[in-house]
Amino acid sequence: MKFVENMSADEVLDLVCRMCPMHLLEPGDKLRCMKKGQVLEVQTDYDQALEDIPNWCRQRGQEFIGVEEDEDCYKLYIKKKTNNQEPKEGSAETPGG
Repeated sequence: MKFVENMSADEVLDLVCRMCPMHLLEPGDKLRCMKKGQVLEVQTDYDQALEDIPNWCRQRGQEFIGVEEDEDCYKLYIKKKTNNQEPKEGSAETPGG
């Protein structure tokens, strides 16, 4: 897991108090509205997201930048690399939840 500090994001998605599968569905919806190269900050207190979101990014061709642990939540950063939100061919969907 790559940890980052003081990252800036173009958009913020608050998923605190929300569980599976929202932490895997809503980032895709939000990224669809963003431009390539922009960064999305996903805020969550759901521990499984620390594994699921990096895997989700890898499967969909997005760049997982890292995570920052805040007092109240995790902040996971995703850089939009592609408009495709479908899993890459040959990748296994393995959301935990």
